[in-house]
Amino acid sequence: MKKAAVIVAPGFEEGETLTIVDILRRAQIQCDMVGFEKVVKGGHDIEVQCDQVLNEDIIDYDMVVLPGGYGGADAMRSCNQVIDILHQMNNQGKYICAMCAAPIVLEKAGLLKDKKYTAYMGYDQKIHQGTYLEDKVVIDGNLVTSRGPATAYAFAYKLVELLGGDALAVKKRMVYFNAFDVKEDE
Repeated sequence: MKKAAVIVAPGFEEGETLTIVDILRRAQIQCDMVGFEKVVKGGHDIEVQCDQVLNEDIIDYDMVVLPGGYGGADAMRSCNQVIDILHQMNNQGKYICAMCAAPIVLEKAGLLKDKKYTAYMGYDQKIHQGTYLEDKVVIDGNLVTSRGPATAYAFAYKLVELLGGDALAVKKRMVYFNAFDVKEDE
């Protein structure tokens, strides 16, 4: 079974993080919250208990996901262990996914060079590598990026698809098509 790790750093964006974890788990994909500590406080003072604390075992996952949140993105960008993990996973061609403010971590790791990406509004001015697009989700090779809290559903469903899960079934069970003005191929 494919598995994904969502890194949870202090100041993380709660809505993005929990949406991603929830949708991947609904798709029967192992998705572990890997925190800087066992309990991590988000950008809106919501604390979550993580499945495990950040360690080198994360490189055994098929996908690593970096949710946004200004504080969380800054904490991940400043963490040499996260940067090293991203390099190792990239060298193995594994999926590296980031949304909102978190593409700044990809830039710090040098992973956006000659790549297309998206990020939160204004981050096209903060990130000096790659080509910024305004799409909800951008996939370039093994890198997957998304815009912000409102695109968390589209991002998570795309991650399900990339890991071989049935995103369409999850969308239908979650009433995605009735709640948003989207077609089944979005």
